[in-house]
Amino acid sequence: MDSGPMDAVERFAELVRSADLTLDRGALAIAAGADPAQDTDRWLAALDRLAVGVTTLDGLKQRLFAEAGFIGNSKDYYDARNSLLPHVLVRRLGIPITLAVVTMEVGRRAGIVLEGVGMPGHFLVRPAGTLDHIDVFDGGVEMDMAACEARFQAASGVGRNVPFGPHLLTETPPSAMLARMLENLRAIYRARAQPADLEWVLRMRRELPGAGHPELLELAGALGDQAQWLEGAQLLDDEAERADPLHAPHLRTAARALRAHLN
Repeated sequence: MDSGPMDAVERFAELVRSADLTLDRGALAIAAGADPAQDTDRWLAALDRLAVGVTTLDGLKQRLFAEAGFIGNSKDYYDARNSLLPHVLVRRLGIPITLAVVTMEVGRRAGIVLEGVGMPGHFLVRPAGTLDHIDVFDGGVEMDMAACEARFQAASGVGRNVPFGPHLLTETPPSAMLARMLENLRAIYRARAQPADLEWVLRMRRELPGAGHPELLELAGALGDQAQWLEGAQLLDDEAERADPLHAPHLRTAARALRAHLN
C-alpha cells in the first residue's frame, strides 16, 4: 500500500484514540483512505454552510431534504461513493449511515442534538431522548413506532413473530457508526476485488472496537492479493504469538499458506 492510504490510516488511528473524535472528522478520515489529498477543511466548511440559518428540526429537514435535495441512492446503493462523505456532500446521494452523518453534523452545528439509531436492516436518526425517528434515506420522512416496525420487517425479512420494540432502536455511538461505514466499504471492495482499497479499510476497521481475527485474516489475504505475502504472513505470526491456544494454530496455518507463494 502506498504512503497516501497508509498515512490516512495513521491519521484515522490517531483521531479515534483522541478526545477530539466527532462524526464529521471521523467520516472524513475514512474518506481520506480513498483520496489522501482531500481537503478536510473544505468539507467541514460545506457542513457549516448547510447549517446557516437553521434553528429547528423542521428547518433542518427543510434545508437538507427539500432545499439541498439529499436523498438515498436506491439506484446504485453499492456505489462506494455513497459511503464517502465528500462525495455524499457533492452528489447529495448516500446510504442511510452517511446521510445520518450529514444530518447529525448539520444538526449539531445548528444546536439540534440528534442520535443515530442502528435499527437492524436500516439506519435512522432521532432527536435525542425521543422515539420520533427520521428516515434520512427517504427524504427525512418522520416515522412512528409502527412505521419503524414495518421498515424493520421489510428490511430484515423477518415475520411478525419477531418481537419489535425499543430494544431494536438503541442509540449507536460515533465509533460504532464509523465501524458500520467501514463495514459497508469492506463489503463493496471485497465484492469488486479491490485488494488495495480493502487493505486500508481493514486497517482502519482494526482501530475500532469489535475487530478480531476475521479482520486480520482478511487483511492478510488482501496483502497476499497484492503479492505482499511476507507482510501478510508476518501479521498473522505476530498475532499468533499473542493468541490463545485455540486460535493460534489457525493463524499460523494461514501464515504458512501465504509464504508458500514464494516457493
